[in-house]
Amino acid sequence: MATEEELKKARLAHAEKLRESGTQPWPNRFRATDETEQSRRDVVELASDTEDSRNALPLEDDLPEDAERYWLYGRVVAKRGPFLVIRTPYGDAQALVRPESLAEPGPSHLAAVDLADHVLVRGALIRTKTGALAVRADEYQHLSKAVLPPPAKWHGLKDVEKRYRERYVDLFANPEVAKTFRARSRIVQALRAFLDERGFLEVETPLLHMVRGGATAKPFETHHNTLDLDLYLRIAPELYLKRLLVGGYDRVYEIGRNFRNEGISTRHNPEFTMLELYAAYATYEDLMDLTVEMFRTVDGAVLEAYPELGKDRTWTLDEDFARVTMRRAILDRLDRAGKDGVPETPWAERVDEAALSDPDELAAAVEAMLPRVDDVTRKQLAGCEHHGERVFMLYELLSEPHLPALYRSADGALSVPVFITEYPLVVSPLARKNDESPEWVDRFEIFVEGREMANAFSELNDPIDQAERFAEQVACRAKGDEEAMDYDADYIRALSHGMPPAAGFGLGVDRLCMLLAGQPSIRDVLLFPLLRPEVG
Repeated sequence: MATEEELKKARLAHAEKLRESGTQPWPNRFRATDETEQSRRDVVELASDTEDSRNALPLEDDLPEDAERYWLYGRVVAKRGPFLVIRTPYGDAQALVRPESLAEPGPSHLAAVDLADHVLVRGALIRTKTGALAVRADEYQHLSKAVLPPPAKWHGLKDVEKRYRERYVDLFANPEVAKTFRARSRIVQALRAFLDERGFLEVETPLLHMVRGGATAKPFETHHNTLDLDLYLRIAPELYLKRLLVGGYDRVYEIGRNFRNEGISTRHNPEFTMLELYAAYATYEDLMDLTVEMFRTVDGAVLEAYPELGKDRTWTLDEDFARVTMRRAILDRLDRAGKDGVPETPWAERVDEAALSDPDELAAAVEAMLPRVDDVTRKQLAGCEHHGERVFMLYELLSEPHLPALYRSADGALSVPVFITEYPLVVSPLARKNDESPEWVDRFEIFVEGREMANAFSELNDPIDQAERFAEQVACRAKGDEEAMDYDADYIRALSHGMPPAAGFGLGVDRLCMLLAGQPSIRDVLLFPLLRPEVG
């Protein structure tokens, strides 16, 4: 088998033959028009049409002289005798290209064709002996030479790592991958249309921040030379968007990149896309209703374009979304222990409704757990200093991994989305306290099939309370918490001018794309995910 270098050398020789025939290996003389684009789309659609419609086409020997001629252009993905299979954004179609049917320099160009070259053919449609459609070319043009050969396994680049590193190859080698990213585009379009129709104004806020804020996360740091100023890449746009509520915009949203200097996993990439929206004169409960409507509307738009993405789902958006407090989720998990695939938790036997409401009783229950759990869990539990932290940690350990098993459709066949509500104040530095129980906040996170999709809450608009919470964050940073926020004095000043009561919502767009497109990893919905450089 020839090496890549040998194949490259042969392709460069073909490039030289093209020059000798009077054309460039990379010409730029063909211009697509609406007419040519519609023509090649028609060819692809007819190629995938019913057998009866293809049988209505003439065989090559029966082709009338006045038959309509069609355009077909794209990348050559297969050569089968005189047939070229040409890949387009709409799908594949084939052309029957015989040198004797072409005027010069067509035959010379055809002799230099390699897999992955871009070519153009024009001619009438025929039915082949196998019943397939083909463009019988009477015109042929070379459009671009590929110097490197395509993957050895042409019908699918299989090496996952190579797919991510060479996405430009992955997209043309694997049509299903290209479809995923078309579906992603459809999702983002549908999100924008949904919010635009409801009076939300799309805005842009800075990516370079002078203080760490908007979320608890470790930022990326940079430096502006002219101002001699240390800056941070945006963790979240939240504090700027809420400044716009102060300024009088009642409904705003932004879809954009955020950056967090944290780990990489199937659900995390240091650079990711978020949708954040803020609505004045609304509560987090209003946003739960909006979320249900948003998810169903966007999913409907995706399935309209790509109905096959709805197959084999283990979850449904059609039934009522569950709405469960964090403490109730812990109790539901303990009640179901040992049933329906939910594991037993003997180390949590002292956790009950009374303990979740009583700080001293829960502290004692957690203390009794420590000798009975693994080292990682012991460290997590021992690090909790507040009642709210203990409740939150128990929820993350006990309930969150098992939400799909706990909350099911009426027939039990599918999981349903679940809103987890009533988060502890201590883990929610920007959310509004609940009026009746100020140790909890008016907040929810929505999970679908175990994936956290979005976070939302009624916004804290009390500048005095917010200043105190910023001060607590600064104290946490002084103790070594790298994810704690800074004190944002300008944001406190903005709140002091009066922010209307409001609710805000942040959606992980990449995770929504994973869910609706049926992809297991965030890398499968990011065109160019961050990867460790290859050695050498």
